[in-house]
Amino acid sequence: MHEIIRTNDVVLLSFAESLMRDAGIRSLIADQAMSIMEGSIGMLPRRLLVESDRSDEARQILTDAGLGAELRDQEG
Repeated sequence: MHEIIRTNDVVLLSFAESLMRDAGIRSLIADQAMSIMEGSIGMLPRRLLVESDRSDEARQILTDAGLGAELRDQEG
């Protein structure tokens, strides 16, 4: 899985996750449990992870939806 977004914005994550679901791209919101432990004050960011082999496709979908500025830099 590749991390493509890291944010404290739960609405943004929900929207991005919905876009991935609609495209049939498996995704995972990581660090939700840590955010709950911190008391939901929004200090710890959550991460959107997507299938490694569909990472480029996921990035394009998010860019087309206007979320390009939210994308993490691609690794290596």
